[in-house]
Amino acid sequence: MFLFDPMYFLLVLPALILATWAQSKVKGAFARNSQIRASSGVSGAQVARSILDRAGLGQVAVESLSGGGLGDHYDPRKRVIRLSRDVYGGQSLAALGVAAHEAGHALQHAGGYFWLGARNAIIPITQFGSRLAFPLFFIGLLFQGEMFMTLGILFFATAVVFQIITLPVEYNASARAMQILEGEGFVTRGELPAVREVLDAAALTYLAAALMAVMQLLYLLLLRGRRR
Repeated sequence: MFLFDPMYFLLVLPALILATWAQSKVKGAFARNSQIRASSGVSGAQVARSILDRAGLGQVAVESLSGGGLGDHYDPRKRVIRLSRDVYGGQSLAALGVAAHEAGHALQHAGGYFWLGARNAIIPITQFGSRLAFPLFFIGLLFQGEMFMTLGILFFATAVVFQIITLPVEYNASARAMQILEGEGFVTRGELPAVREVLDAAALTYLAAALMAVMQLLYLLLLRGRRR
């Protein structure tokens, strides 16, 4: 149905194209800068561990993920940073940038960073709402039930709020990473642009995801308006 709706093409497909381009950009940036070894000779795991220890966060573990690909993240519930194999053992500028970024999330958590706390607080609501949003909306669409469409939109709006709140969380973690990497001597000033390329490309994926969510919400609102 969506693919034959001109309004869908106008609103959602451009955001989808941006999201696809952003994903390819982050993969390309990571691949290029994975070939450049940091002059400090430390690994991603060592960088993360050092940042945590200097901040008094010895209780936060640093683990290696099994399998390939990027899946690096900080788990605030278990207080652990999980790094992909290329980042965990890698000594490249890309590996150090990603590791420092995830350590930045742990610092946010420890320091009570407002936007991280807000994002973590709405995760259960977002997970519940995102599962019900489209089924409820389409039930209402098929059977002319405006209440179901409205509930679906409200549930989907929680996912939009989550994506928007994610932006300051990710940009702040990257800013912390850049400052720490240079300040602690993990990378030189001349190496910073390569690290910034990786982190900026990753941030673009979150921006694209937020835009995609906003455009989908707008499309649902307009679709409901046309059914009245």
